[in-house]
Formats: sequence, C-alpha cells, structure tokens
Amino acid sequence: MTHTAVNRRTFCGATLALVLASPGQAQVKSLGDAINKAGRQRMLSQRMGKAWMSLGMGIQVDAARRVLDQSMALFDRQLTELKAFAPSGETRDTYQQLEASWSGYKTLLVGAAPSQTQGKPLLEQSGKVLALAHKGTALYEQQSGKPSARLVNVAGRQRMLSQRMAQFYLASAWNVDSAVSQREITKARDEFIPAMELLRNAPEATPEIRETLALADGQWVFFDNALKTRANSAKTASDVFVSSENLLQVMDGVTSQYARILG
Repeated sequence: MTHTAVNRRTFCGATLALVLASPGQAQVKSLGDAINKAGRQRMLSQRMGKAWMSLGMGIQVDAARRVLDQSMALFDRQLTELKAFAPSGETRDTYQQLEASWSGYKTLLVGAAPSQTQGKPLLEQSGKVLALAHKGTALYEQQSGKPSARLVNVAGRQRMLSQRMAQFYLASAWNVDSAVSQREITKARDEFIPAMELLRNAPEATPEIRETLALADGQWVFFDNALKTRANSAKTASDVFVSSENLLQVMDGVTSQYARILG
C-alpha cells in the first residue's frame, strides 16, 4: 500500500496515537515546542466540537467519544504546560483568559447530552476558545522572531482548519446554524489551500517535509470531496469525520517537523 492510499475508513488507532503523542513530554521544552502545542490547542477546540456534533448525530459514536475524551485530557495537560512556560505579561494573561474560557466550553461539552438547541452556543464557545488559543500561539511566535516560527504556526493552523471544516460540516448536516456553517467551511477552505503552498515552497521545507506535505495533499482530496457532498447522509457525515482525522494526522506530523527545525 502506498502512503497516499491510507485507509480513510479505519483511522482511530494511528491518528489518535500521533495527535496525543509524547505522554512523557510533561513540559514545554523550547519555543518551537511551545508554538506547536499552543497551536494544537486551537485544533483541539474545533476537534472537540466536531466530536460533540458527531455524538449528537449518532455518527461514528465510539470514535467520537474517544476523540472527545482524549482531546479534553490533552487540552487540559497542554494548558498546564503552556501556563507554566508562559512569561509574565500578555502571554500569561492570555493563558489565564483561555483557562476561564475553556472552563465554560468544557461545561457545554460534557454538562449534558449533545442537542441541536445547544449546538449554536457550543459553536460560539468553541470560537472563543479558538481565538484565545490563536492569540497565545501568535505571542509565542513573536517571542521567537525567526522565520521558521511562522511556518510552525501556519502548519499548526492547518490542523485547526481541518477540524473546523469538519465541525461546521457536521453542524450544517445537523441543521445547526446551517447558513453560518456553510460560510465558515468556505472561508476555512479558502485559507487552507494557499497555506499549503506556503509550506511547500518555504526555503526551510526539507525533502522530508515536502514528502509529508504530499501525503497531506492526498488526504485533502478525500476530505475536500467529502465536504463538497451535500447529501447530508450518515455515510457522508462519517466520511467527513474520518477523512478529517486522517488529514489531521499528517498535518500534525508536518507541524512537528517544522518545530524541530525551529528548536
């Protein structure tokens, strides 16, 4: 089987193992690591929303439960690490705000069974957590001041966009704020495609990184095709869930590769 023939129906073990990797890394070790983990918080904010929508729809229930539980645990752990690493001032303040916003989001995620009536409030809170996590990532990038720091940030943001598109696809399929959801999918797609070009053409892109990006391109084809399907069937929703996980797996690898270059 070739790299690009990754099975898009059975993802969970490999993907979750990669995204939840490094259980021994109980602290942030460098600015590259900080940008990677801070950016991963953005992704998790959207991935948890995706899993919540999937549970509400009864789609990929076992996988969605694992994604939600493990993503919440990882968000908690990384938040502790990033707070401990944050210098005083705006960065520390941002992570204190994120902690408060995360508390509200967590309540919505697990306080009651997923329902359509709670869908819009949940999307709004996931957006608030995302905004603060993005601010924290940008602050760490600024502290580095190196060109490769931006590439870690951009690669990490691609992880988030994959989950954001899936979250809003499932929201639309579940008739949760459908018009807004469709606009957000289009906006995220329009950001994702040129960012892939930026990562591919960066002077810092090694042959290994370009190879991994080629794998991501293959997964993007599967995912984008699923996103463009308007059937709103259980199969289509399942395809979106699974293909978004596969794309996430590869882009998490790209982000780690760029983070190692930054150090």
